[in-house]
Amino acid sequence: MPRIAGIDIPNEKRIEVSLTYIFGIGDTKSKEVLKEAKINPDIRAKELTEEQLSSINKAIRTLEVPVEGELKRTISSNIRRLSEIKCYRGLRHRDGLPVRGQRTRSNARTRKGKKKTVGGTKKKLVKK
Repeated sequence: MPRIAGIDIPNEKRIEVSLTYIFGIGDTKSKEVLKEAKINPDIRAKELTEEQLSSINKAIRTLEVPVEGELKRTISSNIRRLSEIKCYRGLRHRDGLPVRGQRTRSNARTRKGKKKTVGGTKKKLVKK
């Protein structure tokens, strides 16, 4: 498996698609990187030479694309900053609720987790 930016990319896929397995590189960035490195996007990842791999790594650095650990650190520091200044978005992150204004009455199960039933503990009256 070829290794780019510290990540093993799939052998059998086209290099254009394989690059998207790196966190921080999507379809558009993948095309930009390959254009900068002057590599045909249709060749398979296993067919890349060492020179081509190094040119892809160099293109990622020259385009200053934040990838993997660096990008994850940036995202987490942004969320931490929002929480520290106690803005609305920071509080929503802290509480594990949707941040961008989605409704939570009937949806938001991904953020809220498994449904917790509230109520339903009404005691029955016993006649004597």
